[in-house]
Amino acid sequence: MNFFDKDNLFFTWLGYPMSYLEFLGSAAGALAVWLSAKANILSWPLGLVNVVLFFFLFYQVQLYPDMFLQVFFFITNLVGWWRWTHPRAAEEDRKQELKVSWMTRREWWWTILPVIGGTVLFGTLASRLHLWLPNLFSLPSAFPYADSFVTVISISATYLMVQKKIECWLAWIMADLVATTLYFAKSIMLVSAEYAAFCLIAAFGYWHWRKEYLTYSS
Repeated sequence: MNFFDKDNLFFTWLGYPMSYLEFLGSAAGALAVWLSAKANILSWPLGLVNVVLFFFLFYQVQLYPDMFLQVFFFITNLVGWWRWTHPRAAEEDRKQELKVSWMTRREWWWTILPVIGGTVLFGTLASRLHLWLPNLFSLPSAFPYADSFVTVISISATYLMVQKKIECWLAWIMADLVATTLYFAKSIMLVSAEYAAFCLIAAFGYWHWRKEYLTYSS
């Protein structure tokens, strides 16, 4: 039995064939995002489980930018886990976890411009992977530019989350809306439904982090 094969059936629900890969990856991701919205540090190790499973899933449905995104997520989950438990020396209490904060105007520009440029660059590269590396990518990338947008804005959102910037949740809402549509189009329905729910969780995260900021800034 190949656990990492998306066609390896776990169970069938309402006529939909659910693989081990899709179910367990989605379950780990859902719990990780919920804990992130509550600024709970356990979100990071659970995120590691999610990204490993989704790496194999996205490869098999030709969402190559999303597949490469999981490598980035693996690294940043490790970094985020360390960062939240080791705030900078400038913190008044070094034993206290990093506090949430707002982005500056300069940080806004340094986020928006790379998202636009990165989407065009990675979309162009993704659309040619099957030509350059046919032995690894036998089929062309599905929705290379839309998938690349999800990838690039997710990278930005992850960086902002590691820094506990409140606006990270706005970036996650945009990423999740596009991702929901892509996964539905590729018939990975549980993942699509999960990302639709992530939009709501991201909205809660935005509200919760704003509330937390007001609590210690007032």
